[in-house]
Amino acid sequence: MILRNSLNFISQFSSNIIRKIKNIYLNSNYYDKKISKVNIEDLIYKPSPHLLSSLIKYQKKKINLDEITTKNLWDNKNINQKNFKKLNNFYWFFSLDLKSSKKNTQKIISEWIKKNSKYNSKSWEFDLTSKRIIAWLSNHKLTIEESDRDYLNLFNRIIKKQTNHLMSEINNSKIVDDKMIGCSAIILVGLCYKNEKKYLLYGLSLLKKISTLVFDNYGFPKSRNIKQLIFYLKYFILIREWFKEAQIEIPEHINEIIYYLGQGYAFVWQNTKTDILMNGNNISDNFEFDQYLKRFSYTFKNENKEFGGYTVLYNKKISIIMDIGSTPSSKFSSKYQSGALSFEINSNGKKLISNCGYYNGSNKKLVQLSKSTAAHSTLIIDDNSSCLYNKNNENYVVTNGLKILKKDIVFEKDYWKINASHDGYHRKYNTTHERKIEFYPLQFKFIGTDKILNKKTNQNIKFDIRFHLEPEIKLMKTQDNKTILIELNDEGWKFTCNKFDINIDNGLYFGNKNSYTQNQNIFISGITSKQNENIVWELTKI
Repeated sequence: MILRNSLNFISQFSSNIIRKIKNIYLNSNYYDKKISKVNIEDLIYKPSPHLLSSLIKYQKKKINLDEITTKNLWDNKNINQKNFKKLNNFYWFFSLDLKSSKKNTQKIISEWIKKNSKYNSKSWEFDLTSKRIIAWLSNHKLTIEESDRDYLNLFNRIIKKQTNHLMSEINNSKIVDDKMIGCSAIILVGLCYKNEKKYLLYGLSLLKKISTLVFDNYGFPKSRNIKQLIFYLKYFILIREWFKEAQIEIPEHINEIIYYLGQGYAFVWQNTKTDILMNGNNISDNFEFDQYLKRFSYTFKNENKEFGGYTVLYNKKISIIMDIGSTPSSKFSSKYQSGALSFEINSNGKKLISNCGYYNGSNKKLVQLSKSTAAHSTLIIDDNSSCLYNKNNENYVVTNGLKILKKDIVFEKDYWKINASHDGYHRKYNTTHERKIEFYPLQFKFIGTDKILNKKTNQNIKFDIRFHLEPEIKLMKTQDNKTILIELNDEGWKFTCNKFDINIDNGLYFGNKNSYTQNQNIFISGITSKQNENIVWELTKI
């Protein structure tokens, strides 16, 4: 323990020294001169702002810049970090009324350049710089139209200077998603300026490296994060549309990645039109993205029953989704949740059985809670999660993961089955969890069997199986304590488990991004009495 603490101290000390040296370098005149070596030339391609409508949340009421004060906009020292980022990424330009004064808009940019012409760690933060470049170039009707030559030279110079900074720092960026935004900005600059093919070639080369790093052989994120899949699909489509609008041949690599990401998107969203609350996902605005795809003529299809470590079985009325994937490697596990074999059921477009969702706010205890097995509709042994996490910087990453040992999927007209097992409890309990869920469509009946398979005889193990529900769902336990009734809008369902105790418990629901509310869950609890214990439960529509 003493040796490990000493090594951690030495490592942290070394990291602090390196960080200080790097900060001195970035703030030096030498670095400023290095990134200031640019060619001054005008834009040949001016990207349309509507291409970013899948990524930007536009305000319904457009902002008229002439009606707000812009004086000393960059001198506000009391602004909090969140608002500072919003102000300095300039994405608010997408909500400006085009009738706003171009002169005022360009004055805002000029004042920003005067204040931030050299690198500083706050306003030149990697993702802020990337977004700012994209925002300035995409809003060209306000940022450069009707400007004089001095301003235009200043604008073009700072665009390229910031791009040089991105190229210098992109390999040091720790967040892969930020690399994607930075890569997009570099590619856009390469498309916009005639003689800057170095940016375009560098950006495309980097895009291939990101693809190799992030995606598995089927084009699904190695993190198994659904939100990340959609994030990358949006950016690859954006880059493709830039190429298309600039009338430059679209690289085949981009078309290929969009095809695979589109298959993943069809599988996890378009087939069922429901959000899967597993591995970092929340309730989304994917309906708006669907309209974006339709507007730009993108059509995706995936009729597989298993993809990316998930299985999805569905008809017009019912869908069931289960996590049957192994844990991603540690470096891709920052959003992973230990919910192996957890499942969700949707009935007529409404979520009947849910997981709790993912919390990504400032409360680290809630982050940990939302990553635990208890936040999922699956089995928990002795109040322990099926994976172990360690804190790495600000993230909790998996240190001891799990593997899926077997899986069997059947999808017929009158019978569905998902059967899988994992070894997440093997190290501590010499135990395997196996789950089988069967569905009989004609009877609207689910039969679940959770098996606790012990390698040691006479091992008494405490277990809970939780079935989470969305906050608006109502539950009632019958007087005989053998049935729990579920009210889902105008539908009624009953839950039973004859052999073990069933109860109703309160919990927390994280389905809405960065917030939480109370919900309820049904739970089965007990202690194993034999080497291999079978817990059978039923969920039937009434």
